[in-house]
Amino acid sequence: MTTSATRGAKIRVVLFGGAYLQPGAQRFLVLIAEHPEMELIGGFCEGPGQGWRYRLGNLWRRRGFFALPVLLVEGFDWLRRFLRNPVEGVRFERRLRQAMRKVQTVPDIHALEVLARVRALAPDIGVIYGAPVLRPELFEIPRLGALGIHHGRVPEYRGKKTTFWEIYNGERVAGVTIQRVNKGIDTGEIVKRGEVEIGNRGYTAVERDTEALGLSLFAEAIIDLSRGQATFTPQEPRPAGSRLYRQPGPKDLMTLWLRTFSRRLGLR
Repeated sequence: MTTSATRGAKIRVVLFGGAYLQPGAQRFLVLIAEHPEMELIGGFCEGPGQGWRYRLGNLWRRRGFFALPVLLVEGFDWLRRFLRNPVEGVRFERRLRQAMRKVQTVPDIHALEVLARVRALAPDIGVIYGAPVLRPELFEIPRLGALGIHHGRVPEYRGKKTTFWEIYNGERVAGVTIQRVNKGIDTGEIVKRGEVEIGNRGYTAVERDTEALGLSLFAEAIIDLSRGQATFTPQEPRPAGSRLYRQPGPKDLMTLWLRTFSRRLGLR
């Protein structure tokens, strides 16, 4: 298999996402669309549609009444970023709208008509950010395969919301992994990896840092692949006793919040 893009040409990138492009995925989309060595040729998100109405419905189905604090945290983070630099915030929204013109929302990302659309785009590489688990008939279409981002260290932390579980379990650092996607869940060969310190910080601050690190590592991985300079490191066997992590439940969220609150009051 050829492992680099055509010499002198931009690498042709197709994005696969979930029902709602979260802030990190939005920034990643804009990064691809504006990168001088990348060409965003399309994007496919699996869900009933884009926009806040669908976002609310999706959150309510998954989180119930805990959807409200999730939205409040996201809204506060957006406001913080906007107030830090309102002019840049307005510009980013304009750039995002431009990039989103190439993104389609589809009910089933593995439908035959979607697979045909992806083949017609003739992508060099597929990139996955927040998408459901993809099957080989989709992630094997791009000429160079597909890369995915995982916010967590592997093989110790596989599954969902692993940044949360790294903090919950008292780890010293939270990891980010860029991997070549295969048939397993977070078992692909490692292309890039990095870590951020957790310390006494809360989930939102740690997540913000892992997101920023992840964007940088993901871009580096795509360019390395484009230039034929990427290295692929097989993961070590999963440690004895490790598990596939799930979405945190209300009890888990409350436990971590109480721990963080207690530390800040000096009670722990």
